Amino acid sequence: MANENLIYKALANPFRREILRWLKAPNKYFVEGYVDLGCGVPSNAIHARGGLSQSTVSAQVAVLVKARLLVSTRVGQWMFLARNEEVIRAFATEIMLHL
Repeated sequence: MANENLIYKALANPFRREILRWLKAPNKYFVEGYVDLGCGVPSNAIHARGGLSQSTVSAQVAVLVKARLLVSTRVGQWMFLARNEEVIRAFATEIMLHL
């Protein structure tokens, strides 16, 4: 499993939790027609939805990637982001069993 402390740190920020919520149901939160190559949501769509500076959103996404809650995939010039469901499920199980 991923580092629990990194996951707790990542989840402590409301904006990062919001990004995870958006990526759980991307068709609900992102305009239809965004480039979908089966790799997740383009990072620029997250920047646009976030309403914050690109550097702020990138820093928040980097924390989620470091905690392994998000997976980033580069396709050409595009960076796609998707939830790492395996890590999220394992973390939820750990919480259920040990807290």
